[in-house]
Amino acid sequence: MKVSVLTLGCKVNKYESDSILNLFKKNGYEISDKLEFADLYVVNTCAVTSEAEKKSRQMIARCKKINPQAKVFVCGCAAQNNPDQFLEKASLIKGVANKNGIVNSNVLGIDIDQIPLIYQQEEYALQSRTRAFIKIQDGCNNFCSYCIIPYLRGRSRSRNFDDILQEIKNLPSDIQEIVLTGINLSDFKINGQPGLLKLLQELDKYNLRLRLSSLEEVVIDEDFVFGLSKLNNFCPHFHLSLQSGSDTILKAMNRRYTTSQFKKACENIRKYFPLASITTDIIVGFPGESEKEFNETKEFIKDVNFSGLHVFPYSARQGTVAYKFKDIPYEIKKNRTEILLDLDKELKKEFILKNKTGKILIEEVQDNVSYGLTENYIRCFVNQRCTVGDILNVSILQEKDGMAFARLI
Repeated sequence: MKVSVLTLGCKVNKYESDSILNLFKKNGYEISDKLEFADLYVVNTCAVTSEAEKKSRQMIARCKKINPQAKVFVCGCAAQNNPDQFLEKASLIKGVANKNGIVNSNVLGIDIDQIPLIYQQEEYALQSRTRAFIKIQDGCNNFCSYCIIPYLRGRSRSRNFDDILQEIKNLPSDIQEIVLTGINLSDFKINGQPGLLKLLQELDKYNLRLRLSSLEEVVIDEDFVFGLSKLNNFCPHFHLSLQSGSDTILKAMNRRYTTSQFKKACENIRKYFPLASITTDIIVGFPGESEKEFNETKEFIKDVNFSGLHVFPYSARQGTVAYKFKDIPYEIKKNRTEILLDLDKELKKEFILKNKTGKILIEEVQDNVSYGLTENYIRCFVNQRCTVGDILNVSILQEKDGMAFARLI
């Protein structure tokens, strides 16, 4: 029997899907993570925006189109938020807790477990790439006014330190890079104390490239960045969620920092990592965002000089504080989004050309072209057939469509 596990949304969801895949494999199933013919589909959904929920429903419809006789099991944030939206096409609906229970469940219909107060240990993820995503934290205590995730994922909780190390020890030998991920990675704790740097110091012993997923400004003080600079294998890519470059809007978002504090965090990074990639998320058209406040965001982005932007038009989420605020017309949000997407292209090109060399981890080979990522998150390609998993020195020649054209040194 073949099962296909399909993922929408964040890297945490991807880790959890790979955990489900590993369990199905151990139970004797033929497995896939692609949208193709299968006897059973598991759709791991996202609810960060209304568009993400829509894509979750569309994915289920696509599964049923490929095999109308297949069962579809649904889990994840969209299922937690509104399970009824999936009743027509799904046989089983789980939420965010105990996703692994989907593998041996005898229940049909809605079966949503209570969100745990402590970290719920899953089956280790099935790692089949050159980079291993390792989940170390779940939940969030921040309650930003626009975000529904804390209501769906629950309060912040950290994975056991020793269990993380055990999963690292069990990684396949061809893994070359570890990417630590969590719903609020910055809040990872060991025995109730900030633990991210301590964990990285321990993982540095394994001689694998170390990368962090999204971080909050609060963790980027000088001591933390100095500690990172002493690691042998740390990849200097920092994805710091800004959301707005206007202090007025940040306050309305309940983001708990100012633009000056955020800029100081970026200065801390560049003091020790001059060529670090600093990328960010921006929400465009938050309720009440005037043209002046949007321009403040645009100018702040230029001032910080990010190496890339993830731009999202604001999406009202029922149950959040901001849902009660008056929304901005769609056309205004669309126009502002396009302006920042154009700026993103300029920033990426500038950052790529600032780099002359790099070490790329080869992740994909198509025909005679090899693709990979540098330590500071520049996607490169070389017109040469290389071996997946190799880490190679390259010279960066030019920017092309947001990537770097490089040659082997």
